[in-house]
Amino acid sequence: MQEINASIGFDRKMWRQDIRGSRAHAAMLARQGIIAVEDASQIEAGLKQIASEIEAGNFPFVDALEDIHMNIEARLTDRIGEAGKRLHTGRSRNDQVATDFRLWVRDAIDGVDAQIADVMLALAERAAEHAGDPMPGFTHLQTAQPVTFGHHMLAYVEMLSRDRGRLADCRRRMNECPLGSAALAGTSFPLDRHMTAEALGFNRPTANSLDAVSDRDFALEFLSAAAISAMHLSRLAEEIIIWCSAPYRFIRLSDAYTTGSSIMPQKRNPDAAELVRAKTGRITGALVGLLTVMKGLPLAYAKDMQEDKEPVFDAADAWALSLAATAGMVRDMKPNVARLREFAGSGFATATDLADWLVRVLKLPFRTAHHVTGRLVAMAEGREIDLSQLSLADMQSVEPGITEAIFGVLTVDASVASRRSFGGTAPDNVAQQAARWLQVLA
Repeated sequence: MQEINASIGFDRKMWRQDIRGSRAHAAMLARQGIIAVEDASQIEAGLKQIASEIEAGNFPFVDALEDIHMNIEARLTDRIGEAGKRLHTGRSRNDQVATDFRLWVRDAIDGVDAQIADVMLALAERAAEHAGDPMPGFTHLQTAQPVTFGHHMLAYVEMLSRDRGRLADCRRRMNECPLGSAALAGTSFPLDRHMTAEALGFNRPTANSLDAVSDRDFALEFLSAAAISAMHLSRLAEEIIIWCSAPYRFIRLSDAYTTGSSIMPQKRNPDAAELVRAKTGRITGALVGLLTVMKGLPLAYAKDMQEDKEPVFDAADAWALSLAATAGMVRDMKPNVARLREFAGSGFATATDLADWLVRVLKLPFRTAHHVTGRLVAMAEGREIDLSQLSLADMQSVEPGITEAIFGVLTVDASVASRRSFGGTAPDNVAQQAARWLQVLA
């Protein structure tokens, strides 16, 4: 029973939040005249000493005391005697753990938000460096149209920006204080819940005691944001893995973010990217796991909720490590600009430019232009040459109105330069967007 019931093995991670909540609670109890000011002073001093013990690694955690809350309270009573027994007046472990957990998730959000901003900064810096360097843009992992490497980097900046927005929404919604809700029904003591909420940095106290002790949707929302962000990191990691491979050789990672083979001395494996990709499974699994724990629980608190913390702690650690590795890889990677340019024009990547020219200059309907272009692509493909290598006579055999001017739009540089619509890949666009993000993230 002790083995399955105890949570001290993992919830000790919340010791800072538990002590912070207890200090705010004791100060409120004293101001409300519920406990003596002298007792509150002893509690404050004792909690500070306990914090120092835990920081120094000298705190005697006891499994039999089940959790971080009872471990700290028991140690406090050992240190200061009867005054320590007064700390739990007007609260329950139910509202105490709900408060601690919210504080922990809120702190985690602040830390992860800063890390996401750092990855965005790394990407924006690379975008600014390579605003005009073309690379192949893909759909279905098939060459589609040329884009610039900077434009590709900025796509992930936009994704991560939305991840930060989800975190900000999550933080705002969860920033209500459960402390004082007691076990489930509130308390008969004249608590000032607004005081403790303010002391702990919450916007307000929770409005319903049943909801306050049994709600874990703040943790679920955090995990949802984590899972979406981890998915974004995994997509970038997958591209890094592909780009590093010998058939592509679009980028190179140094030994700092790759590992060797135990048998093949030539190998440089992108293990950091592979592990970022893999950790997405743990983070998504944490979300599904906690949803499953919570789905059948009637109000209010049930011991099932002890299973809420480990997946959140694990996901937060995996997310933070993935962000750190991603920031490092983005700053470390060296794009092979010449090879990116070479492949940018492969696979008839400028075919859309040809069709657009037919519409713009010859005023052909787009579907007609699409058909003409398809015939020209088939002709070039049959001869194993690129579109730009067809002769004018070849092109005029399909569409007599084509002129020599067509060859001016079939180059990679002309293609990317023409995409000047807002959000497009034209180098000037990319440079402006990169500069904007660098200013925002500075």
